[in-house]
Formats: sequence, C-alpha cells, structure tokens
Amino acid sequence: MEMLLRTKRITICLFFFVLSLAAAIEIPLSVAQLPTITEQSHTQVAYPFDEDFTIKCEARGNPQPTFNWTKDGKPFNLLSDPRIITFNNSGTFVIQNHGIITNFQGKYRCYASNALGTAMSEEIELIVPSVPKFPKEKIEPLDVEHGDSVILHCNPPKGIPPLHIYWMNIDLQHIPQDERVSMSLKGDLYFANVEENDSRSDYCCFAAFPRLRTIVQKMPMTLKVSRFKHANDSGSPNAAVTKANFIKERKPKLLIPPESAGSSSSVTVIKGGVLLLECIAEGLPTPHLSWVKVTGNLPKDKPVTENFGKILKIEQVSAADEGTYQCTASNPVGRAKHEFHVHVEEPPRWIKEPEGGVYSVGTNLVLLCEAIGNPEPTIQWKLNGMPIDSRTFRGRISAREISLTNLQLQDSAVYQCEASNKHGTILASANVNVLNIAPLILTSDGENYATVVGYSAFLHCEIFASPAADIRWTKDDSIEPLSALRYELNKNGTLEIKETKKEDSGSYACWAANSVGKRAITANLDIRDATKIVVTPKNPRVLKSHSILLKCQSEYDSHLKNSFKLSWRKDGDQLPVNSTQDSRIIMDMDTLFISTVTLEDQGVYTCVASTSLDSVAAESRLIVLDVPDPPEDLQLSEHQNRSVRLSWKAGASHNSPVNESIIEYEESQWEPGRWQELTRAPGNDTTALLTLAPYMNYQFRVVSVNAVGRSQPSKPSLRYATPPAAPDKNPENIRVEASEPNEMVMKWEPLKPTERNGPGLEYKVSWRQLGVETDWNEELVKKHSLTLRNTPTFVPYEIKVQAVNNLGAGPEPNVTTGYSGEDTPDAAPSGVSVDIVNSTLVKVFWFGIPRDRVRGHLSGYKVSWWKTKSMLDGKRHHPEKHFLTFVGDRNYGMIPGLEPFSEFRLTVLAYNSKGDGPESSPVVFETPEGVNETREVGPLSDISVANRSTLSWRLSGLSASTKYKFYVKACTAKGCGKPVTEEGLTMAQGSKGIGKISEAVNPTQKFHPIEALDPGTEYTVRLVTKNWVDNNSIFEDVIETRGRAYAGIYDGISTQGWFIGLMCAVALLTLMLLTVCFVRRNKGGKYSVKEKEDLNPDPEAQSIKDEIFGEYSDSDEKPLKGSLRSINGDIKATESADSLVDYGEGEHGMFNEDGSFIGAYSGSKEKGLVESTGSCSTATFPLYA
Repeated sequence: MEMLLRTKRITICLFFFVLSLAAAIEIPLSVAQLPTITEQSHTQVAYPFDEDFTIKCEARGNPQPTFNWTKDGKPFNLLSDPRIITFNNSGTFVIQNHGIITNFQGKYRCYASNALGTAMSEEIELIVPSVPKFPKEKIEPLDVEHGDSVILHCNPPKGIPPLHIYWMNIDLQHIPQDERVSMSLKGDLYFANVEENDSRSDYCCFAAFPRLRTIVQKMPMTLKVSRFKHANDSGSPNAAVTKANFIKERKPKLLIPPESAGSSSSVTVIKGGVLLLECIAEGLPTPHLSWVKVTGNLPKDKPVTENFGKILKIEQVSAADEGTYQCTASNPVGRAKHEFHVHVEEPPRWIKEPEGGVYSVGTNLVLLCEAIGNPEPTIQWKLNGMPIDSRTFRGRISAREISLTNLQLQDSAVYQCEASNKHGTILASANVNVLNIAPLILTSDGENYATVVGYSAFLHCEIFASPAADIRWTKDDSIEPLSALRYELNKNGTLEIKETKKEDSGSYACWAANSVGKRAITANLDIRDATKIVVTPKNPRVLKSHSILLKCQSEYDSHLKNSFKLSWRKDGDQLPVNSTQDSRIIMDMDTLFISTVTLEDQGVYTCVASTSLDSVAAESRLIVLDVPDPPEDLQLSEHQNRSVRLSWKAGASHNSPVNESIIEYEESQWEPGRWQELTRAPGNDTTALLTLAPYMNYQFRVVSVNAVGRSQPSKPSLRYATPPAAPDKNPENIRVEASEPNEMVMKWEPLKPTERNGPGLEYKVSWRQLGVETDWNEELVKKHSLTLRNTPTFVPYEIKVQAVNNLGAGPEPNVTTGYSGEDTPDAAPSGVSVDIVNSTLVKVFWFGIPRDRVRGHLSGYKVSWWKTKSMLDGKRHHPEKHFLTFVGDRNYGMIPGLEPFSEFRLTVLAYNSKGDGPESSPVVFETPEGVNETREVGPLSDISVANRSTLSWRLSGLSASTKYKFYVKACTAKGCGKPVTEEGLTMAQGSKGIGKISEAVNPTQKFHPIEALDPGTEYTVRLVTKNWVDNNSIFEDVIETRGRAYAGIYDGISTQGWFIGLMCAVALLTLMLLTVCFVRRNKGGKYSVKEKEDLNPDPEAQSIKDEIFGEYSDSDEKPLKGSLRSINGDIKATESADSLVDYGEGEHGMFNEDGSFIGAYSGSKEKGLVESTGSCSTATFPLYA
C-alpha cells in the first residue's frame, strides 16, 4: 500500500469526477456533523383506553446530540412529572396514563443540539380528549299544532372527530326521514311541518365517537301534535275557525341558513377538502330544494346532493369550484332563496425547499425557500432553531433566500425555513456542513468480487471527501488508468466493467485524492463461465390427456456448483415443488413431468437456473391439442320453403384449426331423436345454406372437426318446419315377381319418409300388356306391391309407378318391362344325336325348343344318361341315371367319364326357373374299347427318416418333367404299416413355380393372404371361380415378393417355440387326414382294367381328363385311383382340343351367367339323386372310375 501511495500522480485519468457529496452519500458518523432529525411524531391523541402515549424525536450527529423540548412555545422539562419516562441518547418520551393528564395537552417541539448546531422538529400536537357526555337536563315537552314547523335540538358534546349523530326512539328504531323531516349537519332534527303521527315521547339523539369507542344518548324529548282548535271551546261544529287555522298553509322559510344571516353568506373551504352547503326550509306544503351555481355552471358529475336535496356536496375541491351558489326552497305558495359565496383557500405548501449538504472551505452557499398558499404564507428563517437577526448575520437574507460567501468551518449550522398562514405551518431544514478532510474510503480494502462471462462487474469504492476527491482505477501492476470503452466510473466511485471476459480477472486499485490528502484500496476480480440451459422439447404440441416430459439441460462453472439451483415457472409464476408420486405434475431435479395433460396446463414453462453470480432462463411453450369446443349460438335466417341459412359461432379450436363443420338434423315427425348428417361446411365457415325436404320439422346442430377429432355437438337450433309439396321422385327398383303361372306381383322400393314431401302418400300403379293393350290400367295403393291375377303365362307387361300425395303427383315415371308368371316348358328338345369322341367321352347335339314353348326364361338343358349293358360280357346293368346341366340357350354338350366298351342311353330336356320340361326320346350309343398301354415304371428308391417328429422331406436330384409316385409308411420294431401313396410331376427346366392356393375364399371376402412365398421371386396371381375346368380367370396379375432385406424383421418368428409347436401340430393333423383319405379311397372292390389304366392311361383320354377340375363318382362310391401332381403340389394342366364350355355340370352344379363350367358330377339312382362323395384333394385327376 505504501508503494501505491508513492506512485506518481497520473495526469491523464480515464474518468475525472468532482463529486458533490451533497448529492452523493450520507456523511459517515465518524466525521463531525450537524444534528439531523431522523424520526418524529405528528399529531397525537391520548385515548383514554391507552396505557401510555409516546412522543418520538430521534436524531443523529457527531458529537452525539442532546435533546430539549418546548410546549406551547415555552421550555418543557421532561423531569417535571414522574409519569414521564425518558431514554438515553434519545429525545423520545412516554407519558403514562395515570390520573388526570389533561395538563399534557398542547403543541410540542423537539430540539437536537451538539457543538456544531441545533436541529428542530415540526410541531407535535398532543390532544387529550375528555369523555363526551350529554348534560343531565329536563326537557319540556313541545306542544304544537298540525302544520307547524319544529326543531328538536341535539347539541352533541365535543369529542374527537369523526362524529356520527342518529335520531332513534327508545327501541333503537331510526326516526324515518324525508323531505319533510330531516337532520342538519349539526345534528338537529327539523320538521318542515308536523303531522299527528309525529307525536311521540321518545325522540332520542345519539352521538357516536368511533375513535373514542363511545356512544352517548341525550335525554328523550316529547313532541305532541294536536288538531286545529275551534274558537268555541264547547266544541260546537258550527263554531268559527280561529285565525291560526287560516295561516297554516304558507310559503317556504329558510331555517338554515337562518333569516338573521341575510340573503347571502360567505363559506371558506380548504383546497382538496369537501365543500358542504346546507339549506333547510319550513313551509306547508313541504318545500322542495334545488341548487344552481350563479357564477358559472356546476361541474358535471362532481356535485351531488344529499339529505333529500338539502345538502350540496363537492369533494376534492379545487380553485374552479370557487364562486356563488344558490339554493331555492319552493312550494305552490311561494319560494325562498339564499346565496353562498364560496372561497377556496389552502394551507402552505412548498415550491422550493432549502437543500443542505457538505461544503468545502471557501465555497459559497445559497439556500432557497419558496412556498405558496391562500392566504399567502409568511416565511421565517431560523438558525439552529432561533430566528436569524439580520443585523448580526454576516450573510444576505431575504424572504426567499439566504446566501453566504467564502464559507468557513464555523459556518456549519442548521438552517430552518418555516412557512405559515392561518391554515397551518410547514417546516424545512437544511444542514450546512463545512468540512475540510482528506478522502475517506468507506469500502473495505482487499474485497473479492466475481462475475460470469458476458455480465457486468461492479467494483465498489465508496468515498467521502471535502473538498471533492479525484477517483481513478488501475489494473494489476499498471499505473495507467483504465481507458477502454467497456470501463465506466459511476458517480459514487464504483467501477463498472461491461461485458466481462476471462482476461478481466485480476487485481484492481482505486485511487482517491484531494487537496488535503489521498487514499487507495485494492479489489480482486474473478471471471467465471456463464451458466447455460436449454429446455427440450421446444414448444411441444401434446394431445389432451397425454403426458409430456420437459427436460432442462444445463452447464455451469464448477466453482458455482454449491450455489447452483434449478426451478420451474409457468407463465411467470413459480411452480410449487411437489414430490408426491400421485401428483399429476412432478418436478424431479431437471425434469418436469405432466401426466394427463389438461387445457389448463397450456402455457409457457420456464426453467430458471441460478447461481450466486448469474441467473438464466429458457422457455418452452406447451401447446395442448384437443377437439374443438362445441359451436354456439345457432341462428336461422333466409327462411325459404326448401332452404334455410344456418349460422353459428365456432368454439375454441384448441390449437388445431377446424377442418370442417358437420351439420346434422333431427326431424320430429318420422324419426324423432335420431340425428343424421345433412351436409358439411369447409374450413372455418360459420354459415351454410341448407337444402331441405318439404313436410319436415327440422332442428339442427353442428359438430366441429379438427385434426384431433370431433367436438361435442352444439345445442340444437330452434325448430324449422317446411311446408308440404308434391313428391319430387318416384319409387325405384320396380320388379315383377310371381310364384304362380297366372299371376304377376309388381314390387318397388317405397319412398323414404324424407322423400314423401307431404301427407297422404300413395302409389299410382299403371300397367298394360306389351304389344297388345294401348290403354293403361291404373290402381292407387298405399303399400309397395300390387298383385295381378289371371294373367297370361309369361307375357311382357309395361309397368310404371308414380308417387302421389295430397298436394299432387310426382314426375312422370319411367316405364319398366316385366313378365307375368312362368310355367314349366311343355316341349322336349328334338334331333338328339351323339358323336363318339373316344372310349370315355361323347359329344351330344340337339335342337332347342321354340321360345313360346319355354313358357319362361330358359335356364338351360339337362342331359341324362345311363348304362344299359357292358359290351365286354354282354351283361345287362341296372339303370343308374347320371346327368349334366348346360346353362343357357345351347344345342350341344360334352359327356365325359363314360365306361369304355359299354352301351348307354341318353335323353335331353329343357328347364326354366319353374322346373324341368319333358325329356326327349332316348338315344342309344356305344363307347369303343379302351386302349391298354403299359407305362415303364422306374426302380423303387428307399429313404429312411429316423426322426419321428419329421413331417416333411425335400427330395433333390430328380429329373425334370417326370412323373413320380411316392409311398410313405410308418414303421415300428414289429414291422411297417400300410403305405400312403401320392403322385407328382416335376417342373420343366427353366419354368417358374406355380403357387397353389387351396383355400376357398368367401364370395364377400375382399382380400386373402398368400403365405409361404419365396422372397425376391416373381409370381402370377390368378383369381378363379371354384371348380372351374379352364384357365379363364376373373383377375390375373404378376407380383414380385420383396427380398430378404425386407423380410428380416419377420425371420425371428421361425425360431419361436410357440411357432414350432404350432407347425408340428398342423403337420400331425395333415398326416392323420391323409391316412383317413387313403383308407376311404381304397374301400370296396377294384376293377382290374381300371388299375392298369391308372398306371398306363389312355393318352387321348388323359388330355381331356387333365382339364376336368372336379370329381366324378357313380352311385356305388367307387374310389378314384391315383392323382397327378407336380412336385410342389401344383396342377400340371395340358391343353384340350375341345372347348371347355362343352362340358356340363352335375345335379348340384350350375353354369354361371356367362356359361362357364362350375360344379362336379353326380350319379342318380332309381329312388332319387345322391350327391357324390368328394376326394380328399381338391386337385385330384380321375384316371379311371
């Protein structure tokens, strides 16, 4: 420090301040100074219920001041009464409430003095109130006549204001007041004229003093009101009325102000106070009071009248309220007036107060003191509490100014300026301290400061000096003052370093010097890393009832670890810490979790990170999404017969804009209580023109839709009924149904209730026979069908149906053609012939029956055949009929599956929806012998499968396009069981696999999974009708499965235990099913030729049989031998030379509408038809039956 003091004076400083200590800091108590009053009492009331009363006066100064008091301008000795308690080094004293203390009432002033001067307090008034009491007196009753005016005087005792006066009876019921009876401001009760019901003996005046907690009551007063007296005391009704009876009705007379005050009076009011002007008048009838301002207009909204117009009240009086006011009391007899000249005055108030301070030797002093008031206040200067004698005062003195030049130490004093008028006195003091001392640095030496990067640092150097000191700062070992723009020296000597950096750390020195001496202190500054935070996620959007987790990530200086704190705020308000687990909002360290988010949770969430040096905040706005609030205020306008405009106010969208509004309606006539959608309005539209149907009683509601969902429906609108009208449309779907040949039933879809348009709905049905009748037959019906009887069989009719109601008919209906009832065909096909195709297949031809013999819609033809004998042994056979159905109008068909070298008979018949027609004459034909070829059979290879759980086996190294037969048998230690056989055909080289989907698809099904396909492979997908025999498809497309990269996520399923178990169970069930099928296929006797043909089939017949997708069996349920499959279980079909439509279907099969082949064959016995027994496989080829 000594080295710093020896450092040469720096001539160029960064900041050079001449500190005027009068405006800077307080004088340290270590420096000699004048007394200063720091605390004092003001007007004090000594309430009787208080134990003591304290009158305060505190002051500071050096030397310690002593205290003296005056009372009412005379010295007051605090030790003159033992009830006064004093305190050391204090002017405050306490008066104990013992005995009579009224002698303590007065105006006190406190003086604080030391060797340099004397300070004086303002006047302190102590009021010692007496307990208010009404005097005990005997009040004579008042006896008056009806119509007289009366005044009941209260004359309340004196007490501390405020004073409240009440007039009540002995039961504490208020005396009713009105224009006739009212109370004055002084508390007297005035009767403008009395009535008989005013008579009572308990008029009581109560005076309440709230500050004294006292209510006192005046003795009750009696008022007697009598009727008019007659001149004849005898009470004769003919007596004359006295003179008094004629003068009761009179013009108004003012009681307040009294007549003695004259026609005008003067009123003075204090500025800022309340002006109360009062006029009370007597008269009969009761006078009415009114107020005007003679000089100017009454200010608007400022004056009010009270007490039934008898008091004019103006609050916060200003100079503008000064002037002349007039009150007028009037009744039908006359009027009375009085003028009030209002003068606004005010107590003194300061314009300029004298300001003291610290002055150095040789400087000049000017003290100003200026006050205003009405009347003009007088100014008096005092020095140390005593009036200044201008003859001995070395300075200049005037009413508003004191000046001194070349101040010296002995000029230190307390100057007082006192301004007074009749409304009060105000006092202002100025301490003039003339000092000559070296700089005194009040800040401790070696203070350590710290701040964070980017913040400002404040290094304090509080100095007191007189004369003013020069201040400069240096850093580290440098003697040069700090000169960068980031450094700023404040008036109090504090150095501010703006936007601090790490390199600002170091040691700093503050230098202060004046003409008396110099001082210096050092300070150390550390710069820490700033705290950083970020809240994630930023501005999240959350659905209502969902949860959100906000995380506050922070970084802070390691030195500040102990003071680091995190807190959360919502919309600026601190979130209370709640660590309970069942709380919906949980704060845990740096996270804020909100479960079941509500709309009230929406807002700005702020994470505040604070250390001892800095505080930073990061925000995240939580946006809660929800369905819109229901629309409101539904209004109907633009009323038309078939339309109305609906308008509404959209509810809150909850941060997701409304996409559309759904307008629903409910009608009370047909479907009450059922709401249906009518239309939709796009976007934020809040109005829609609604198209309505006639004869409906509507009410509407609106549902708003945003991305979150639908709002609750709005409240329904008012009902709106549309007038009836004729129908706008006719029934649809007109059709003819008949169950009898000579009958026609016309049916149609009835109109919906919303399509009726009016009451009395009926249907006008018109019909005529096509090409025969020209006039229409008509009939009105209420139901939606009409039956005609005795119609010709199957003839065309023109039909039309029109809707009709009480207001008219609908539009002209369309004509529909329908047919009357059908009957079975009455003719058989002719020209039946048979062409032999091979030993098992023939082609049948016939001539169709004429259209008029069909007697209905031709459904098709049935071909029946039966075997009569075998050409091999000449043995006759019992006839077993078989038949095939050929749908549509055709004249040929193919009959497959015949036994070779046999004789057959065949008939053909036509059929329609009513049934079969007569059969044609039987045609006899014979099938040729079959070809018996031997096919080379390869060697039998054995494969042993030791694992009993293995249910499949993959064979490799087989020849392409080769037919194989497989035998599977189960073996135990005792031997092997009966084998199960299956045949299959390998694919040609280079050909792609054909996937087979054996599952049937429900006709209504719109999708079906295709499973177990190889990835990265091209497949042809074909949709066909069940049991088709050709390759025609409803749908066909080529697809390619994804590669292994796409299937990776599914690979893990094959390793799951449950999946392996499920597959094993399926395989076991499949093996059991194959075993049962094998047993059933081998039941019964075998036909030797057929067995040979199974192994060596006829090539010609084989090409045809390969195209038959289905089964054939006779009535003996002989087994089908063998099946042809590819290795992968798919059918290897070959092309046929015959058209597939040549083949018919069995009894339970039908051609579909486009003539495609559907179904399977079935046989017939004498007593009925028996359905054929199906094979286990849906893709079996019958080699021979």
